Amino acid sequence: MTALAEIPYGLYWSTPFAKWQGAFASLNSVEFAAHVARQELAKRAVDPGVFDHAVLGISVPQHHSFYGAPWFMGLIGAGHVGGPTVMQACATGARALLSGTQEIGSGMAGVSLIATCDRTSNGPHLYYPNPRGPGGTGASEDWVMDNFGCDPLGGHAMVTTAENVAKKHGISTEEQHEVVLRRHAQYQMATADDRAFQRRYMTLPFEVPTPNFRKIATTIDGDEGITATTAEGLSRLKPVVPGGTVTFGGQTHPADGSVAMVVATPDKARELSRDAAIRISLCGFGQARTELAHMPEATIPAARRALDQAGLEISQMVAIKSHNPFAVNDIVFARETGCDLSAMNNYGSSLIWGHPQAPTGLRSIIELIEELVIRGGGYGLFEGCAAGDTAMAVVLKVESR
Repeated sequence: MTALAEIPYGLYWSTPFAKWQGAFASLNSVEFAAHVARQELAKRAVDPGVFDHAVLGISVPQHHSFYGAPWFMGLIGAGHVGGPTVMQACATGARALLSGTQEIGSGMAGVSLIATCDRTSNGPHLYYPNPRGPGGTGASEDWVMDNFGCDPLGGHAMVTTAENVAKKHGISTEEQHEVVLRRHAQYQMATADDRAFQRRYMTLPFEVPTPNFRKIATTIDGDEGITATTAEGLSRLKPVVPGGTVTFGGQTHPADGSVAMVVATPDKARELSRDAAIRISLCGFGQARTELAHMPEATIPAARRALDQAGLEISQMVAIKSHNPFAVNDIVFARETGCDLSAMNNYGSSLIWGHPQAPTGLRSIIELIEELVIRGGGYGLFEGCAAGDTAMAVVLKVESR
């Protein structure tokens, strides 16, 4: 199998994810991501001059984000580098990774920085002028809240897609809550021993800068907004939609954060790796779209397409990670593919640590890599859904050189 591109081991990082209106709520997400990138590159003694391509993934507009990847790269001291800015809601991380991989595979670049960032807090309120409207009045939308609550094709909220899939597949509230408890237990694997697993890719404690990035506003120990969960507490929750099955405990929460990863040619990946004996190969990508208002189902064909491109079966995956905004996602995926529902998402998932959209999938991919390293290598699969009933998936391999 020919690798599409490689990821230098350890040349990736994530901030903690902060709760909605929490520690990161006042930070421009692009400027914040650049601030973190400068620190993380310096920590690894990587000169920004090594990059010849970049991709910025973002789904919530920020002040000046029109300038996208070139602005971001200029902020980190790589003003010679250009590249696209991409958006595919919660599949943005996987989409950005594919974009960088394609650039490397085409021979147009040797080292690409994939940066993803989002701030759902304090989302922009947009006004669309319409001189022909009544009295010249235009239309407006709250970018985050209105789009959480309404898919313009069907007029339904995102939670409705989970309810539709739960009804179609006979998934009960109790079954969803069992998955929530399991995912919380798996997240505890990452916080054990003073967050030893998370420290493999996250600088902790994390210093939160002021909005002008000149001082430290506060320090957080890790992800902010994780809710302690018990079976008794979950049992007292009512469905979000009357007559439905999905409770607030069975879905993720909005969050803020940034994640970045480097993709390179094999020679450059080995040169930049923090451990040249570890090889991380990108083997396959998949995308899919399912029927209207059935978003959680889209992950199944996306994963199958990524596996087909890699020439592999799901039974060959040593580890599987998902973007699971609803517990329903993991249940239907496991039922339809035959994978072990309980074994998915070791060390954490977005169901628990939150939903800053663009960075969400890329953090899962980093955790997938680190889990495979701990387990001695093998193939791993990431899959995750996105707004518009779409999904993307990634297959990678960790091995010794």
